[in-house]
Amino acid sequence: MTSKQRAYLISLASNLSPIFQIGKSSLTPEVTEAILETFNNKELIKVAVLKNCFDDPREIAQIVAERTHSQLVKVIGKKFILYKPDKDNPKIVLPD
Repeated sequence: MTSKQRAYLISLASNLSPIFQIGKSSLTPEVTEAILETFNNKELIKVAVLKNCFDDPREIAQIVAERTHSQLVKVIGKKFILYKPDKDNPKIVLPD
């Protein structure tokens, strides 16, 4: 992913509210599965890591991206943005 494409996705995600919140139980298989299912309907999602979660948001974001086969766009404080294009009918068209 180029920096131009990353900037474009960040601009799209600026209007999004976090869909998931990761709390004190950290990253559970259920949360990972729910995020994976969300990619069936959405290509770009934002996730928040709550204050009571003591794990590093960057590590959590990397793990979620690996497990869901998505791309980590950016970690902003305790929030991160993930992108996974729809294979059949992509809604987001990235700039060249």
